[in-house]
Amino acid sequence: MTNYTDFPDLANVYLEDSFVLAIDETPTSLSFRLEAALTPSHPRYHDPRPDEAHCYADAVLTVADATKIEWITRSSQTARDATGEEDLGNIDSFQRHDDHYEIAGDWGHVRIYSTATPQLTFTQKATHPPTGPTHSEAP
Repeated sequence: MTNYTDFPDLANVYLEDSFVLAIDETPTSLSFRLEAALTPSHPRYHDPRPDEAHCYADAVLTVADATKIEWITRSSQTARDATGEEDLGNIDSFQRHDDHYEIAGDWGHVRIYSTATPQLTFTQKATHPPTGPTHSEAP
């Protein structure tokens, strides 16, 4: 068994504290749209915003080249945070077994039969705290 932190793209990400925004499935791949929590060792890391526990960046985590995607359980239940944003929860477990990945969270439990390495693609830079005024006011 291999834990997600052993994969290069995921070595400096806290999946347990990342937020799953959506799950996209094709016949040969499964992708998680994330607000990914980055560790201080990640090259995109910066100090978290005052109201956040981690540095977050929008990303897509994909397991491609699947020969089979098997849902053990599945839930579309969402949670709403203090700002009103909805998400599907976290990825509580992401492991590679002999011939498949086991991934689980509040959104469900899935087995993905694939030999491809998981890929994390960033869709924007990590969110940065505001720096200085965003507009000038007339006296």
